[in-house]
Amino acid sequence: MMLRMTRKTLLAIEAVLDVAYNARPNPVQSRDITARQGIPQRYLEQVLQHLVRKGVLKGVRGPRGGYTLARERRKVTLGDVVRVISQMDADEDASIGGAELGTQIIGPIWEKHQNELLSRLDKISMEDLCNQARAAGIGRTDDETIDFTI
Repeated sequence: MMLRMTRKTLLAIEAVLDVAYNARPNPVQSRDITARQGIPQRYLEQVLQHLVRKGVLKGVRGPRGGYTLARERRKVTLGDVVRVISQMDADEDASIGGAELGTQIIGPIWEKHQNELLSRLDKISMEDLCNQARAAGIGRTDDETIDFTI
């Protein structure tokens, strides 16, 4: 697996964070993620389904269905999401080989730094990111629907 910060990785992180931030009390529908984040629906569904298969998200069927986190927000990390998407990319790039300098010299250095970065990302939970979003004043879906008028 080669770790890259691709647009796909960034969009997947945004989608999972959107689910973590907005999935209370109801699941988040992919069309709502598309509307809020601008992620193309066709691409988003593919990524969300992959995240479900890998245990990061849980799909909920039915008219009020959508996606929720598979675990508590504090137990889903940035590292979890990055690993899933990096593995998707690695599966697509599986046919690309390398020469001796790349595989014996550069590869081990790259792998060491990837592991260090993933270790750091594993310390950042969706709960941490939700708290940052709240502190930044980013509204949640249920914030918009509550009406206290009498």
